[in-house]
Amino acid sequence: MDISLYYQEKGHGMPFLLLHGNGEDSTYFRHQISYFSNKYRVIAIDTRGHGNSARGTAPFTIEQFADDLNELMTQLQIPQAIILGFSDGANIAMKFVLKYPHKVKALILNGGNLDAKGIKRSVQLPIEIGYHITKLFAVKSQEASRHKELLSLMVDEPMIKCDALHSIQAPTLVIAGTKDMIKQDHTELIAANIPNAKLVIMKGNHFIANKKSHTFNQEIESFLYTIT
Repeated sequence: MDISLYYQEKGHGMPFLLLHGNGEDSTYFRHQISYFSNKYRVIAIDTRGHGNSARGTAPFTIEQFADDLNELMTQLQIPQAIILGFSDGANIAMKFVLKYPHKVKALILNGGNLDAKGIKRSVQLPIEIGYHITKLFAVKSQEASRHKELLSLMVDEPMIKCDALHSIQAPTLVIAGTKDMIKQDHTELIAANIPNAKLVIMKGNHFIANKKSHTFNQEIESFLYTIT
C-alpha cells in the first residue's frame, strides 16, 4: 500500500470493521464504536483520501479501497472480520467480499448501491451536475480536483452486476431507511441476489446509523446474534 490508513480501535474479540460513506470519515460511526466495543474489536477506518488517511498515488476507486482494506487486515493480522459498510462503504464491502470472500465472517450493507441508477434521481442529478462542473475546474484547482474524485465515485462507480452477488456466502444483512436516497426496490434487489440475505427497512433516511442509532444498533446486534 502506498499509504497508511488511519483507524480508530476499541474493544476486544471478533474484529468488526466499519467503513464510512463518501466524503466522511470514521467519526460517522461514533455510536457504533461505543456500542459494539463491549463485545467486539471495533475498527473504524478512514478510507483513502478521507479523514486522516492520505490520498496517495493509487487509483481513487471503490476497488482500490477494497484492496486497501485487504492490506490493512494483513497488517493488523486479521484473517477474518465482520464488515459493516455504509453508503460507499457498503459498496467497498461488496467489492471486498467478492474479491476476498474468505476474509468476511459476516456482511452488513447499509445504503449501498450497485450502480448510479440505484440512487434516486432527485439526489443523483445534482451529483452529476456537480461532477461536470468540478471536472472543468479540476485542472486549475486542487480543491475542485478533490471534489471531482469524490463525485466520480457516485457517478461512475461501483458498477457491480447482480449476478456477481450470487457468489456471496457470508451471512448478510441489507439495511436501509424508508426515506433513503437509495431506491427501495434497488435495496431489495441487492438483498434478493445475495443468498439468504436478511433485509431490514427501518424508519429514517440514508443516515440511520447516525440519526437512529439505537434502533439501527439493535437490528445489527439481533442479526449478529444469529450468526456469531
